[in-house]
Amino acid sequence: MKSLLRVLKQVWILNFIRRIYQASKYYNYKYLQILKWGIASREDTNYTYHLTSDNLICLAQTIALVTNKDYQTIIQYINELENNKELEKYLLEATQNSDERKFADKEARYGRRVGWYALARAIKPKTIIETGVDKGLGSVVLCAALEKNALEGYQGRYYGTDINPKAGYLLNGKYKAFGEILYGDSIASLSQFKDTIDLFINDSDHSVNYEFNEYKTIQHLLNPQSIILGDNSHFSNSLSRFSLENNRHFLFFQEKPKNHWYPGCGIGISFLK
Repeated sequence: MKSLLRVLKQVWILNFIRRIYQASKYYNYKYLQILKWGIASREDTNYTYHLTSDNLICLAQTIALVTNKDYQTIIQYINELENNKELEKYLLEATQNSDERKFADKEARYGRRVGWYALARAIKPKTIIETGVDKGLGSVVLCAALEKNALEGYQGRYYGTDINPKAGYLLNGKYKAFGEILYGDSIASLSQFKDTIDLFINDSDHSVNYEFNEYKTIQHLLNPQSIILGDNSHFSNSLSRFSLENNRHFLFFQEKPKNHWYPGCGIGISFLK
């Protein structure tokens, strides 16, 4: 076997084929996942998925570091969301009763939003802003966290911004008591905001400059405990650059989707310590 390998390495074309085959093995399983997804799923944008168990552990460790909480507390918050059957039932019913039901799956999958939830549970924010809400899955997850916080005596309010007047249709029922959607250009909406922001999540226009301008717009509304999450930090350096310019710490968490072809996005985290 070793002698055969030596021969293959000496013949350029044979060695080329061997090397290409080796490299392709890292991706071949993805093709099978794509086929399964094409048959079983109806999603065509903003894909949803669960995270691997190891990835959830890394996420909990990251949030524990940022919030100065212990790991067990954070993992309990993550499990709290994933075991919330009432929320799961609400999301499935709201999706199936919407005009988007042809493009949605019959399963609630939160991905990196479990990190948003755990963070909101850990820091007990009075004000959360998320720019770019799309269907409103993140909106409902964050409002579910605020509901739990309220039961513990910590009141908070969620504000989502979106230029699409049909965005955020999932934010309804009892969860709407904890938040609302501000329609129009996100920076225009942020410019009118007066309250201190404890948790800010960017997921609107994916332009690097627009994202950076959002951070500049809300900069004067931040306090030393404020945390910023960047949903585009897997390809944008805007939050990292903003953090450097304002002496803030920056971390990045990379998603690892479970049994899904999509490579995952991530969470950029900007904070002070």
